[in-house]
Amino acid sequence: MMLKLAAGYLALLATAEAAPTGAASPTANVRNGTYVGVRNTHYQQDFFLGMPYAQQPVGDLRFTVPQPLNESWSGQHDAMEYSDICVGYGTDSIWYPQSEACLTLNVIRDSSVNESSRLPVGVWIHGGGFYEGSSADQRYNMSAIVSNSYKIGKPFIAVSLNYRLSAWGFLSSSQVSGTGNTNLGLRDQRLALQWVKENIEAFGGDPDKITIWGESAGAMSVGYHLAAYGGRDDGLFRGAIMESGGTISASPANYTGYQSLYDDLAAKVNCSDVVDSLQCLRQVSFEQLNAVLNGTDGESEYNFGPVIDGDLIRDWGSLQLDKHEFIKVPIIAGTNTDEGTAFGPTGINTTEQFYAYLTDGSSGFKLPPTVAQQILQLYPDDPALGIPEFLGSSRIPSEGYEWRRTCAYAGDYVMHANRRRQCEAWTETSTAAYCYRFNMRAADVPILSGATHFEEVSFVFNNIAGLGYHYGKPFAGMPESYIQLSNLMTSMWASFIHDLDPNSGIKDSDVRWQAYGKDQPVDLVFDANVTSYMEPDTWRKEGIDYINSVASAYWR
Repeated sequence: MMLKLAAGYLALLATAEAAPTGAASPTANVRNGTYVGVRNTHYQQDFFLGMPYAQQPVGDLRFTVPQPLNESWSGQHDAMEYSDICVGYGTDSIWYPQSEACLTLNVIRDSSVNESSRLPVGVWIHGGGFYEGSSADQRYNMSAIVSNSYKIGKPFIAVSLNYRLSAWGFLSSSQVSGTGNTNLGLRDQRLALQWVKENIEAFGGDPDKITIWGESAGAMSVGYHLAAYGGRDDGLFRGAIMESGGTISASPANYTGYQSLYDDLAAKVNCSDVVDSLQCLRQVSFEQLNAVLNGTDGESEYNFGPVIDGDLIRDWGSLQLDKHEFIKVPIIAGTNTDEGTAFGPTGINTTEQFYAYLTDGSSGFKLPPTVAQQILQLYPDDPALGIPEFLGSSRIPSEGYEWRRTCAYAGDYVMHANRRRQCEAWTETSTAAYCYRFNMRAADVPILSGATHFEEVSFVFNNIAGLGYHYGKPFAGMPESYIQLSNLMTSMWASFIHDLDPNSGIKDSDVRWQAYGKDQPVDLVFDANVTSYMEPDTWRKEGIDYINSVASAYWR
C-alpha cells in the first residue's frame, strides 16, 4: 500500500538521548491502571506514548461510534512508543506504520512534573484534510514548545491524539446516518478529550485548564467542538486555538452528498446485494477494503469528510455563529496571508473561465450568476491586487493567466472569510478572541507559494531543526529574525494555554497582542521582515465581507 517504516522508528526519534540504564522510568496511575513511559534526557521530559483512549475500532466496532475503554489491569503497561497511526491516504501518512487499531494519545511533560503539579494542558489535533496525518508526525513534536514554556515561566503539559480518517472515520450514507454512526473521527476526538479530562491529573495536569488546538482540518475540528451539539458545554476545555480553520467549513456536506461514493465502495467489495450494507462493510477484510480505498500514489478517491448530521454538527457553521450557538471560551484564530496558493485553481486564463469556475460546480458548489458576477467585480483582473503580493503586477502564465486573481478569491472563501466571521461572532458575545494573520514564507515551499497554508506550524512548534519535514527545512538558510519570530509565536501559544492570555509570558518585546474588539477589530500580523504589528482587520475587506454576507450561497 504505502511505505511502512520499522515499528520503532518514531520511538527512536522521540526517545533520543533517553535516560541511562538503571534510571527510574516515569509512571502515571490512570483510572484503568498504571502506565510506564520513557524519559528524554536532552529535554528533561517524560513521554507517555500510544495510550489507548477507546476500544480499538476493529471487527464489529469498525464504522461505529467509538466505545470507551472497558478494561483495567494490575502491574504496568508500557507507554514507550507511538502506536500505529490511523489509516490515511497522502504524503502526511506514508512515513509511519498504519492500522485500524490506532485510537491512542500521547502525553509530553517536563520531568519535574508530578501528580500534584496541576499544570494547564494543550491538546493538539492534527490536520490533513480529514484523510491523512497523525499525532506521530514529527512536525508536531511537542518537546520544543513545552521546553520553551518553562523558559518563559508558563509551563504546560502537551497531549496529541489520533482519530479515524478518510472513509474509516467519515464514511457517510443514508445507512450510516440512519444508525447514528456519523462523523466518527470527530467523535473519536471527543472521546479522547473525555479521557484527558478524566485522567490528566495522573500526569500532573489540571482537568479544568485544557485548551484544544489544531491546524487546518485540526482547526476545523476545534471549530466543530466549539459548536458541537448546538454549542453544548460539556466542560471538556476552557480555551481553543484555530490555525487556518474554524467553525465555518469551506464546503460542508450532508450524507446525501456522499451516497454515490458509499454505493460505489459497497459495490466494489460485494456489499450491495445484502440487507445491511454497513454491517457487510465491517466484515470485509482490512486488506480488501483498503485496496479499494487506496488510490494511486497513496491518494484516495473516496473523499469522505465531516457532515451536518443534526447531532454533533447541528447546522451550517455560519448559522451557528450568527445564533451564537457555540461555547463561549477565549480563542486564538488566524490564517496565513497566501492561503489561496494552496487552494486556488490553476489553468484559468480569462474572466469567462473564472466565471465558469464559480458557476459550474468545479469549485465545489455552484454560485448563483448574480453572486458570481459580484465576485468578478470584487476580485478584478488586476494581478497587483492578487497574491502573493510581492509579485507586484507580474502574471504567472504557467499557473494560469489569472492565477493570482483566482488564488486571492480562493484563499478568502476557503479561509480568510471564515476566520473573520469567527472573530466577529466572539466579540458579539463579549468573549475574548485573539486573531492573527501570518505573513511569512518559510524555506520549505517554493517562492511562488508565499505565506501559504501550513507555514506557521514550524514557527508555533519552535521546530527550528525541521523535524519531520521531508521535502525541505523551514528555517534552512533563513535569517535569525525567523527564529526570533518562532520564539515569539511559540511563547504566545504557551502563554495562552497557561493563562488564556497570549501576552502573559512575553517580556522585553515591542509586540503586544490586542484582543479583537467589536468597535476595534484588529489582527496581529506575524512577520519576520519587520517587527510583528497590530493592524485593523480590514485586509481584503470588501471581498471577504461580501462572501460572509452571502454564506448561504456557499452552503455553509
